[in-house]
Amino acid sequence: MGAVRATVTVTVTDEDDGGAAAPGAGPVRLFCTDHGGEGPPLLLLHGLAGHRGEWDALAARFEATHRVIAFDARGSGASTRRPGDVTRAAHVRDVLAVARRFGLAGQDTVLVGQSMGGLTALLTAAAHPEVCRALVLIEAGPAGPSPELPERIGGWLDSWPVPFRDAEAAEAFFGGGPAGRAWAAGLAPGPGGLHPRVDRDVMVATVRENAHRDYWDAWDRVGCPVLVLRGERGDMQPDEAERMRDRHPATRIAVIPEAGHDAHLDNTPAVYGEMARYLRELRPDPGAAPLPSPGPA
Repeated sequence: MGAVRATVTVTVTDEDDGGAAAPGAGPVRLFCTDHGGEGPPLLLLHGLAGHRGEWDALAARFEATHRVIAFDARGSGASTRRPGDVTRAAHVRDVLAVARRFGLAGQDTVLVGQSMGGLTALLTAAAHPEVCRALVLIEAGPAGPSPELPERIGGWLDSWPVPFRDAEAAEAFFGGGPAGRAWAAGLAPGPGGLHPRVDRDVMVATVRENAHRDYWDAWDRVGCPVLVLRGERGDMQPDEAERMRDRHPATRIAVIPEAGHDAHLDNTPAVYGEMARYLRELRPDPGAAPLPSPGPA
């Protein structure tokens, strides 16, 4: 019998540095898919403007050996569309909230993130080493700054021919194949066709930090083992991955053939193969403490 999937919502209240609710910030609802499965947990974080469903094919391969959970990031998918805070710190708080809700223990959990989701995973591991045993970063790293990124993301979203006539038209626009189908699946029916489940200005604001800084200081604080996966035709540059390994020797690098930035979609079998080999070699860290017991969602 296959694993039973469940959809769960987690509510996060944005707080300021003193722990009080941030002015004008309402609660953020995060929609999660618990794919079930048994074994060490994998917590999957999608990239900018993506959605939790893009992990379905990879999750299905791991359900026999791992507990698999994915969630829509704030501002994306079914989660709160216009959150008041889209900083990297807010995204890290979301990971902590989801981990606590599902009772994930640091001595077992592996954070898996693609693109901006990978950066969130990296920052979470740097600031909260108790949360995870290891990282898998797909087309993600600490390089920066990228001054042109907000404008580029805005232009990309502006280019979407909204509304899309139908799923076939959307798949073609997004390049076809598994990646095109996954991006099309992230759209929602609306007047005249299919519409994005993201707000352009929210997505631009989400990458604004990246325009002004890099995250090498956070990378230097990561203490757990890391698997870095680059797409053969991806955006991540080889020298960034090599620099990551030079500064953190417990880093393994692999290149996913016939894959671009969405390597987990372009070549799911190869990503699964690299991850499965890596995860088999991990050993639980007996010194890691579990997260505090989850409170009410």
